[in-house]
Amino acid sequence: MTFDRAALLDAFADLGRRAWAEGASIEIAVYGGSALMLVFDWRAATKDVDGVFENDRAIVRRLAADVAAERGWPSDWLNDGVKGFLSTRDGEAGMKHLTGEFPSTDEPGLRVFVPRLEYLFAMKCRAMRLGGVDENRDIEDIRHLAASIGINTADDAIALVSSFYPRLHLQPKVQFGLEEIFSCVPGQAADPDESEKPA
Repeated sequence: MTFDRAALLDAFADLGRRAWAEGASIEIAVYGGSALMLVFDWRAATKDVDGVFENDRAIVRRLAADVAAERGWPSDWLNDGVKGFLSTRDGEAGMKHLTGEFPSTDEPGLRVFVPRLEYLFAMKCRAMRLGGVDENRDIEDIRHLAASIGINTADDAIALVSSFYPRLHLQPKVQFGLEEIFSCVPGQAADPDESEKPA
């Protein structure tokens, strides 16, 4: 199953209404593909919603299960498996921003936050899956995020990722993957040695 933006927003509105009806105000920080889908129109779908809701865990799990049961969705459509990929900087001021309140009232039942783009980029790179760069959704996300942030080289990308995750904790595939991604970016400067060769 996949979710498009409309389905995700509708589910959040449902969660917000249910929370509001119980007199609760819950907060969810959304990461990964679902965060990208809320921010950009180039991310059309996601398989699940990666969220963190530490302060409201019990009620979010219960209400999300109710939403799933009513819609015939998988019970883990909203899950917190992404917690293992959070940076130690996750709680810093300015690391996340509010992207929506549901329902749209003066007293919403649900507030949804997404990470800043640099943080999303670093998370995507750290979680990079193995496989060919042209066959991987993560790779396309990384390319789009790099363009949005203004990252043009593998060295700059690795430096940014390292500002969120200690470099010694990064798997070799991250560096190799980024080197391959940025070697394929259109508009990259040619190798000086190559440009000096006669035609």
